[in-house]
Amino acid sequence: MMLLTNVEGRVGMEPACAVLLEGRDALDAVEIGIRAVEADESVRTVGRGAIPNLLGEVECDAGIMDGVTLEAGAVAALKNHLHAISVARQVMQRLPHVLLAGEGAERFAREIGAAEDSLVTDESLERHARWLEKHVPEAVRASWPPGRLAEQAWVATREDPAGGTVVFLGIDARGRMAAGVSSSGWPHKYPGRVGDSPILGAGLYADGRFGACACTHAGEISMRACTARCVVLYVQQGAPLGEACRMALRDLQALRGGYRGAIVLHAIDAAGNPCILSNRDLGEEMAYYSWSEDAPEIARDSAIVV
Repeated sequence: MMLLTNVEGRVGMEPACAVLLEGRDALDAVEIGIRAVEADESVRTVGRGAIPNLLGEVECDAGIMDGVTLEAGAVAALKNHLHAISVARQVMQRLPHVLLAGEGAERFAREIGAAEDSLVTDESLERHARWLEKHVPEAVRASWPPGRLAEQAWVATREDPAGGTVVFLGIDARGRMAAGVSSSGWPHKYPGRVGDSPILGAGLYADGRFGACACTHAGEISMRACTARCVVLYVQQGAPLGEACRMALRDLQALRGGYRGAIVLHAIDAAGNPCILSNRDLGEEMAYYSWSEDAPEIARDSAIVV
Protein backbone atom coordinates (compact mmCIF):
# COMPACT_ATOMS: atom_id res chain seq x y z
CA MET A 1 0.00 0.00 0.00
CA MET A 2 1.17 3.53 -0.69
CA LEU A 3 -0.02 7.10 -1.13
CA LEU A 4 1.51 10.14 -2.73
CA THR A 5 0.24 13.73 -2.61
CA ASN A 6 1.61 17.17 -3.37
CA VAL A 7 2.02 20.04 -0.91
CA GLU A 8 -1.67 21.00 -1.06
CA GLY A 9 -2.68 17.48 -0.07
CA ARG A 10 -0.98 17.25 3.33
CA VAL A 11 -4.24 17.73 5.25
CA GLY A 12 -5.74 14.75 3.45
CA MET A 13 -2.99 12.23 4.07
CA GLU A 14 -4.12 10.92 7.47
CA PRO A 15 -7.73 10.22 6.42
CA ALA A 16 -6.56 8.69 3.14
CA CYS A 17 -4.05 6.44 4.92
CA ALA A 18 -6.74 5.36 7.36
CA VAL A 19 -8.92 4.26 4.44
CA LEU A 20 -6.17 2.01 3.09
CA LEU A 21 -5.41 0.59 6.53
CA GLU A 22 -9.09 -0.36 6.80
CA GLY A 23 -8.63 -2.49 3.69
CA ARG A 24 -10.67 -0.27 1.40
CA ASP A 25 -10.00 0.57 -2.24
CA ALA A 26 -7.41 3.00 -3.54
CA LEU A 27 -10.27 4.92 -5.20
CA ASP A 28 -11.82 5.47 -1.76
CA ALA A 29 -8.52 6.67 -0.33
CA VAL A 30 -7.95 9.10 -3.20
CA GLU A 31 -11.45 10.53 -2.90
CA ILE A 32 -11.36 10.86 0.89
CA GLY A 33 -7.95 12.50 0.83
CA ILE A 34 -9.00 15.08 -1.75
CA ARG A 35 -12.31 15.79 0.01
CA ALA A 36 -10.36 16.85 3.11
CA VAL A 37 -8.40 19.35 1.03
CA GLU A 38 -11.49 20.69 -0.73
CA ALA A 39 -13.03 21.48 2.66
CA ASP A 40 -9.93 23.17 4.07
CA GLU A 41 -10.16 26.96 3.66
CA SER A 42 -6.43 27.38 4.18
CA VAL A 43 -5.79 25.81 0.75
CA ARG A 44 -6.48 28.75 -1.50
CA THR A 45 -6.67 27.03 -4.86
CA VAL A 46 -8.85 24.01 -4.10
CA GLY A 47 -12.49 23.96 -3.00
CA ARG A 48 -13.85 26.25 -0.30
CA GLY A 49 -11.95 29.49 0.12
CA ALA A 50 -10.22 29.28 -3.25
CA ILE A 51 -9.30 32.46 -5.06
CA PRO A 52 -12.13 33.14 -7.54
CA ASN A 53 -12.09 33.88 -11.24
CA LEU A 54 -12.26 37.39 -12.69
CA LEU A 55 -16.00 37.57 -11.96
CA GLY A 56 -15.57 36.59 -8.30
CA GLU A 57 -16.88 33.05 -8.82
CA VAL A 58 -15.16 29.79 -7.84
CA GLU A 59 -15.17 27.19 -10.61
CA CYS A 60 -13.70 23.77 -9.87
CA ASP A 61 -12.24 21.01 -12.01
CA ALA A 62 -11.66 17.46 -10.80
CA GLY A 63 -10.93 14.02 -12.15
CA ILE A 64 -10.51 10.48 -10.85
CA MET A 65 -9.29 7.33 -12.60
CA ASP A 66 -9.33 3.63 -11.77
CA GLY A 67 -6.01 2.04 -12.70
CA VAL A 68 -7.58 -1.42 -12.89
CA THR A 69 -10.45 -0.83 -15.32
CA LEU A 70 -9.21 2.49 -16.78
CA GLU A 71 -12.64 3.92 -16.03
CA ALA A 72 -12.68 7.60 -15.18
CA GLY A 73 -14.96 10.49 -14.26
CA ALA A 74 -14.40 14.22 -14.35
CA VAL A 75 -16.10 17.58 -13.97
CA ALA A 76 -15.06 20.97 -15.28
CA ALA A 77 -16.07 24.51 -14.34
CA LEU A 78 -18.32 23.17 -11.58
CA LYS A 79 -19.76 25.87 -9.32
CA ASN A 80 -21.65 25.84 -6.03
CA HIS A 81 -20.63 22.36 -4.89
CA LEU A 82 -17.96 21.61 -2.32
CA HIS A 83 -16.63 18.22 -3.34
CA ALA A 84 -15.87 18.24 -7.04
CA ILE A 85 -13.89 15.02 -6.67
CA SER A 86 -16.94 13.13 -5.39
CA VAL A 87 -19.09 14.46 -8.23
CA ALA A 88 -16.39 13.29 -10.65
CA ARG A 89 -16.43 9.81 -9.13
CA GLN A 90 -20.21 9.64 -9.46
CA VAL A 91 -19.90 10.61 -13.13
CA MET A 92 -17.67 7.54 -13.50
CA GLN A 93 -20.06 5.26 -11.64
CA ARG A 94 -23.48 6.48 -12.79
CA LEU A 95 -23.13 7.79 -16.32
CA PRO A 96 -21.97 6.49 -19.70
CA HIS A 97 -19.89 9.68 -19.94
CA VAL A 98 -16.46 10.64 -18.64
CA LEU A 99 -16.60 14.43 -18.41
CA LEU A 100 -19.38 16.88 -17.51
CA ALA A 101 -18.88 20.64 -17.65
CA GLY A 102 -20.50 23.85 -16.46
CA GLU A 103 -24.26 23.83 -16.03
CA GLY A 104 -24.48 20.13 -16.88
CA ALA A 105 -22.01 19.25 -14.14
CA GLU A 106 -23.93 21.42 -11.67
CA ARG A 107 -27.25 19.83 -12.64
CA PHE A 108 -25.81 16.34 -12.15
CA ALA A 109 -24.36 17.34 -8.77
CA ARG A 110 -27.81 18.45 -7.63
CA GLU A 111 -29.38 15.22 -8.92
CA ILE A 112 -27.08 13.07 -6.81
CA GLY A 113 -27.50 15.25 -3.73
CA ALA A 114 -23.90 16.50 -3.65
CA ALA A 115 -23.09 19.03 -0.92
CA GLU A 116 -23.92 22.55 -2.11
CA ASP A 117 -21.65 25.42 -1.15
CA SER A 118 -20.85 28.75 -2.79
CA LEU A 119 -17.16 28.03 -2.01
CA VAL A 120 -16.54 31.78 -1.81
CA THR A 121 -15.48 33.04 1.62
CA ASP A 122 -15.12 36.56 2.96
CA GLU A 123 -11.35 36.15 2.90
CA SER A 124 -11.25 34.97 -0.70
CA LEU A 125 -13.45 37.88 -1.77
CA GLU A 126 -11.18 40.29 0.07
CA ARG A 127 -8.13 38.88 -1.71
CA HIS A 128 -9.95 39.20 -5.01
CA ALA A 129 -10.90 42.81 -4.28
CA ARG A 130 -7.28 43.65 -3.43
CA TRP A 131 -6.13 42.09 -6.68
CA LEU A 132 -8.63 44.14 -8.65
CA GLU A 133 -7.56 47.30 -6.87
CA LYS A 134 -3.93 46.61 -7.71
CA HIS A 135 -4.37 45.65 -11.34
CA VAL A 136 -7.55 47.26 -12.64
CA PRO A 137 -7.93 51.04 -13.14
CA GLU A 138 -10.48 52.67 -10.87
CA ALA A 139 -12.65 53.76 -13.79
CA VAL A 140 -12.89 50.16 -14.99
CA ARG A 141 -13.57 48.82 -11.49
CA ALA A 142 -16.47 51.23 -11.12
CA SER A 143 -18.42 49.24 -13.71
CA TRP A 144 -16.92 45.83 -13.12
CA PRO A 145 -17.06 43.48 -14.92
CA PRO A 146 -16.19 45.15 -18.21
CA GLY A 147 -17.36 43.92 -21.56
CA ARG A 148 -13.91 42.51 -22.28
CA LEU A 149 -11.91 40.46 -19.77
CA ALA A 150 -9.19 38.96 -21.93
CA GLU A 151 -6.55 41.56 -21.05
CA GLN A 152 -7.07 40.95 -17.33
CA ALA A 153 -6.68 37.21 -17.83
CA TRP A 154 -3.15 37.84 -19.14
CA VAL A 155 -2.42 40.09 -16.16
CA ALA A 156 -3.42 37.21 -13.87
CA THR A 157 -1.08 34.89 -15.75
CA ARG A 158 1.87 37.22 -15.26
CA GLU A 159 1.19 37.98 -11.62
CA ASP A 160 0.19 34.60 -10.18
CA PRO A 161 1.83 31.20 -10.57
CA ALA A 162 -0.40 28.69 -12.31
CA GLY A 163 -0.63 26.13 -9.53
CA GLY A 164 -2.83 24.84 -6.76
CA THR A 165 -4.07 21.45 -7.94
CA VAL A 166 -4.24 18.74 -5.28
CA VAL A 167 -2.96 15.35 -6.44
CA PHE A 168 -3.44 11.92 -4.87
CA LEU A 169 -1.95 8.73 -6.29
CA GLY A 170 -2.45 5.47 -4.42
CA ILE A 171 -2.14 1.69 -4.40
CA ASP A 172 -4.25 -0.40 -2.02
CA ALA A 173 -3.61 -3.72 -0.27
CA ARG A 174 -4.72 -5.70 -3.31
CA GLY A 175 -2.38 -3.80 -5.60
CA ARG A 176 -5.10 -1.69 -7.23
CA MET A 177 -4.03 1.77 -8.36
CA ALA A 178 -6.02 5.02 -8.52
CA ALA A 179 -5.34 8.67 -9.29
CA GLY A 180 -7.31 11.80 -8.49
CA VAL A 181 -6.96 15.57 -8.82
CA SER A 182 -9.02 18.61 -7.85
CA SER A 183 -8.46 22.31 -8.49
CA SER A 184 -10.15 25.68 -8.72
CA GLY A 185 -7.59 26.57 -11.36
CA TRP A 186 -5.66 29.76 -11.88
CA PRO A 187 -6.47 32.58 -9.48
CA HIS A 188 -8.34 35.33 -11.32
CA LYS A 189 -8.72 33.15 -14.42
CA TYR A 190 -11.02 33.94 -17.33
CA PRO A 191 -14.50 32.53 -16.53
CA GLY A 192 -14.97 29.07 -17.95
CA ARG A 193 -11.27 28.31 -18.16
CA VAL A 194 -10.71 24.56 -17.78
CA GLY A 195 -7.28 23.31 -16.83
CA ASP A 196 -5.69 19.93 -17.33
CA SER A 197 -7.06 18.40 -14.11
CA PRO A 198 -10.25 16.89 -15.60
CA ILE A 199 -8.62 16.00 -18.94
CA LEU A 200 -7.58 12.34 -19.06
CA GLY A 201 -4.08 11.96 -20.40
CA ALA A 202 -3.20 15.58 -19.76
CA GLY A 203 -3.62 16.24 -16.03
CA LEU A 204 -3.98 12.66 -14.83
CA TYR A 205 -3.71 9.09 -15.98
CA ALA A 206 -3.53 5.73 -14.22
CA ASP A 207 -2.88 2.27 -15.60
CA GLY A 208 -2.08 -0.18 -12.83
CA ARG A 209 0.03 -2.35 -15.15
CA PHE A 210 2.57 0.44 -15.56
CA GLY A 211 1.97 3.47 -13.34
CA ALA A 212 0.15 6.74 -12.79
CA CYS A 213 0.91 10.41 -13.27
CA ALA A 214 -0.75 13.70 -12.35
CA CYS A 215 0.36 17.23 -13.14
CA THR A 216 0.17 20.54 -11.31
CA HIS A 217 0.69 24.16 -12.33
CA ALA A 218 0.52 25.16 -16.03
CA GLY A 219 -2.24 22.90 -17.31
CA GLU A 220 -2.22 24.65 -20.66
CA ILE A 221 1.08 23.00 -21.58
CA SER A 222 0.28 19.51 -20.28
CA MET A 223 -2.92 19.56 -22.34
CA ARG A 224 -0.90 20.38 -25.46
CA ALA A 225 1.53 17.52 -24.84
CA CYS A 226 -0.75 14.92 -23.16
CA THR A 227 1.87 14.79 -20.43
CA ALA A 228 0.31 12.42 -17.88
CA ARG A 229 -0.43 9.77 -20.49
CA CYS A 230 3.04 10.16 -22.00
CA VAL A 231 4.72 9.36 -18.68
CA VAL A 232 2.73 6.13 -18.34
CA LEU A 233 3.23 5.27 -22.02
CA TYR A 234 7.00 5.71 -21.77
CA VAL A 235 7.02 3.32 -18.80
CA GLN A 236 4.91 0.89 -20.84
CA GLN A 237 7.54 1.09 -23.58
CA GLY A 238 10.24 0.07 -21.12
CA ALA A 239 11.65 3.29 -19.68
CA PRO A 240 12.30 3.45 -15.93
CA LEU A 241 9.92 5.86 -14.23
CA GLY A 242 12.51 8.59 -13.71
CA GLU A 243 13.52 8.55 -17.36
CA ALA A 244 9.85 8.46 -18.43
CA CYS A 245 9.22 11.68 -16.49
CA ARG A 246 12.29 13.31 -18.01
CA MET A 247 11.16 12.32 -21.49
CA ALA A 248 7.78 13.91 -20.83
CA LEU A 249 9.45 17.13 -19.67
CA ARG A 250 11.59 17.13 -22.80
CA ASP A 251 8.40 16.89 -24.86
CA LEU A 252 7.28 20.16 -23.28
CA GLN A 253 10.44 21.88 -24.50
CA ALA A 254 9.20 21.41 -28.06
CA LEU A 255 6.16 23.59 -27.48
CA ARG A 256 6.21 26.91 -29.30
CA GLY A 257 3.88 29.87 -28.88
CA GLY A 258 1.04 30.25 -26.42
CA TYR A 259 1.44 30.31 -22.68
CA ARG A 260 4.31 28.17 -21.40
CA GLY A 261 4.85 27.93 -17.67
CA ALA A 262 5.98 25.76 -14.81
CA ILE A 263 4.85 22.19 -14.33
CA VAL A 264 5.40 19.54 -11.67
CA LEU A 265 4.98 15.86 -12.51
CA HIS A 266 3.91 13.46 -9.77
CA ALA A 267 4.24 9.84 -10.81
CA ILE A 268 4.44 6.31 -9.45
CA ASP A 269 5.18 3.02 -11.15
CA ALA A 270 3.33 -0.25 -10.67
CA ALA A 271 5.53 -1.11 -7.68
CA GLY A 272 4.72 2.20 -5.99
CA ASN A 273 8.10 3.83 -6.59
CA PRO A 274 7.64 7.61 -6.86
CA CYS A 275 9.18 10.24 -9.11
CA ILE A 276 8.42 13.95 -8.77
CA LEU A 277 10.06 16.33 -11.23
CA SER A 278 9.62 20.01 -12.08
CA ASN A 279 10.85 22.12 -14.97
CA ARG A 280 11.35 25.14 -12.68
CA ASP A 281 12.42 25.80 -9.11
CA LEU A 282 9.12 26.62 -7.39
CA GLY A 283 10.35 26.50 -3.82
CA GLU A 284 7.81 25.20 -1.32
CA GLU A 285 5.30 24.51 -4.11
CA MET A 286 7.44 21.51 -5.13
CA ALA A 287 7.01 19.73 -1.79
CA TYR A 288 5.24 16.39 -1.70
CA TYR A 289 4.26 13.78 0.89
CA SER A 290 4.41 10.01 0.68
CA TRP A 291 3.36 7.08 2.83
CA SER A 292 3.67 3.33 2.52
CA GLU A 293 3.02 0.30 4.68
CA ASP A 294 6.78 -0.33 4.77
CA ALA A 295 7.49 3.20 6.08
CA PRO A 296 4.38 4.14 8.07
CA GLU A 297 5.45 7.69 8.90
CA ILE A 298 4.30 10.29 6.40
CA ALA A 299 7.45 11.61 4.74
CA ARG A 300 8.03 15.02 3.16
CA ASP A 301 10.38 15.63 0.26
CA SER A 302 10.76 18.01 -2.68
CA ALA A 303 10.62 17.57 -6.43
CA ILE A 304 13.80 17.44 -8.46
CA VAL A 305 14.25 20.34 -10.87
CA VAL A 306 15.11 19.24 -14.39
